[in-house]
Amino acid sequence: MRRGRRGERMGVNGEINVVSLIDVMMLLMIIFMITAPMMQGGVDIDLPSAEVKPLEPKNGLVVTVDRTGQIFVDDTKLTYEEFAGSIKALSDRKGGGGVFVRAHKSVDYGTVIRLVAAMKARGITEVGLVAEPEENR
Repeated sequence: MRRGRRGERMGVNGEINVVSLIDVMMLLMIIFMITAPMMQGGVDIDLPSAEVKPLEPKNGLVVTVDRTGQIFVDDTKLTYEEFAGSIKALSDRKGGGGVFVRAHKSVDYGTVIRLVAAMKARGITEVGLVAEPEENR
């Protein structure tokens, strides 16, 4: 027990001061709100431009081919054999919203066709090719 100003006894204060905790929480929330758009994952590629409409956000699978010809499914790097063996299961697990193929503009046309043919051979019929709209360039 502590004594007050005039010698009277004061009880123990059992309350926690949460104002500082709320301040820290709000600061962290602001930091996450600012940095979240910058943390978008994915493989950095330069898409070819074409007369296309912007994509509607869907829950499809994204297959990316970078400038060196490496294949990525979402953010996972695969060889062509791994890709061909697992693309049907990956597409089904993603919800069957189709597959979007993103390829760097310097990638050989044969590489993209080989991927699309592998998907078609395994029964994936909804395959889209992603390009950058021309007005954004």
